[in-house]
Amino acid sequence: MSIFNELKDSLAEAVDIKQELKQASRVTRYEVADVKALRESLAITQAQLAQALGTSVDTIKSWESKRRNPTGLAAKVLATIQDNPEFYHQLASH
Repeated sequence: MSIFNELKDSLAEAVDIKQELKQASRVTRYEVADVKALRESLAITQAQLAQALGTSVDTIKSWESKRRNPTGLAAKVLATIQDNPEFYHQLASH
């Protein structure tokens, strides 16, 4: 099967799932970290967390106020820090 046909089939399947004609074979969800509680438990500032994550202080503020949620890699990194606070110190040292 060509890559084009695989992509075409995959897109058709995605449309069926969106239209609820078919169930997704798997769904991946991450628990959204409570960024403010996490930061306070580490006894660090918003600026320190922003620098360690390579993002802006405004982004940290919006996560803490629940205006936005961390997604993608940021959500995974925050979940890792929540499970293993020492990871923050390793991340911050780079």
